[in-house]
Amino acid sequence: MTRRVSSIALAIALFVAVSGAQTRIVPPANKYSPQQDVELGRDAAAQARQELPLLRDDNVTSYVDELGKRLVTGIPRDFEQAAFAYTFEAVNIRDINAFALPGGPMFVNRGMIEAASAEGEVAGVMAHEISHVVLRHGTAQASKATKYQAGQIAGAIFGAIIGGRVGDVIAQGASFGLGTAFLRFGREYERQADLLGAQILARVGYDAREMANMFRTIEKSGGGSGPEWLSSHPNPGNRSEYITKEAQSLRIENPLGPSPRFERVKAHLKSLPRAPSSEEVAKNRPTAASGTGGATRPPAGNVPAPSTRQRQYTAGNVFRVSVPSNWNQSQSSSSVTYAPPGAVGAHNGQSIFTHGVEFGVAENMGRDLRRASEALIDSLSRGNPQMRARGDFANTDLGGRPALVRRMTNVSDATRQDEAVQVLTTMLADGSLFYGIAVVPEAQYSQYLDTFERVFASVRFLR
Repeated sequence: MTRRVSSIALAIALFVAVSGAQTRIVPPANKYSPQQDVELGRDAAAQARQELPLLRDDNVTSYVDELGKRLVTGIPRDFEQAAFAYTFEAVNIRDINAFALPGGPMFVNRGMIEAASAEGEVAGVMAHEISHVVLRHGTAQASKATKYQAGQIAGAIFGAIIGGRVGDVIAQGASFGLGTAFLRFGREYERQADLLGAQILARVGYDAREMANMFRTIEKSGGGSGPEWLSSHPNPGNRSEYITKEAQSLRIENPLGPSPRFERVKAHLKSLPRAPSSEEVAKNRPTAASGTGGATRPPAGNVPAPSTRQRQYTAGNVFRVSVPSNWNQSQSSSSVTYAPPGAVGAHNGQSIFTHGVEFGVAENMGRDLRRASEALIDSLSRGNPQMRARGDFANTDLGGRPALVRRMTNVSDATRQDEAVQVLTTMLADGSLFYGIAVVPEAQYSQYLDTFERVFASVRFLR
């Protein structure tokens, strides 16, 4: 009898030990201070509040704020940062998305709440985002990339949030440039945020398996290219399985039942006017080039000839390139353009350029270079109805990688002049399609051909 009791006691002790064996998370190396996280997040959040259609409805905003503050109480003491100030705001966009900035500001799309079937699912995504903040993944990414000034980092962070210009081929779900280094996390960071998020959920009373449920909902809703959230939070692989396994190892403190308030908020959202998509918001907001949405500011003209001297630029952690020293760099969240003075303007609120080169990355295009390149050309043609191909793709190389090049012609909607367009494409190591597009008036193509060849020959990839 004594021996049997001892065996039962041992079994109980082992069960407790195993059930409490949550995964230990170690924050990545970081060259930035927590106070710098706060400064970066504060600046980017201020810009986000100007650009995003925040939902000014107390029924929703107070709910999101209270849910977020509850989750903050579940942050393990070892990860607390006294300088961080967590804020939670609702955005009137129907896309399934949420993002958090360094230091604590978080924005949750209305579409995220509408897609959830239980409060724990919304809490799961928010706990995941809080975990990115807690683990300081944004500035950890920056530490691995290039040393930017704080203002440049803030702009890059914000650029990764908002998405590309409407009309850009990469506005269909791709993200590019400096933002890639700061808010697009790799698989290891995603796994860390999943696991710490699960632990935070359990500490405040939620079953972490609801996080896995929400991620499955997001994946199913994505169609061919995936929703916004997945484009910046890639699945590390077996996500649902390892979250469920982690959930089984966690003890839920004061388990929460179904949330009547969550149901009331969802019902209230149905009574509100339909929320716009992120693409509709992007189309109607002011652009950097025009200053006002829908405005037209033609390029100034009087474009100087390309300088024979070169200037080197590094675009995030993606590539380096050398361009004529009298060309300027201009960057959106999804592409980077190098063009001479007088060549850049706006048409119907969209940035345009008449001379120069634009680089970008289109993701989820598959690993067949020709098919991905054809899809890129098709997308460009849809946005430029008078674009025509001059011959088929030809083999070349770009940055030491096999590449394709194709010559196109176009008639600019903005200037009404015939344009020569040269498109180069290659695959990055992760399967993304990297492209370069050279543009010049058709009459000047021969004068610029050597310049374009030197620019493309100078490209060096950093990943």
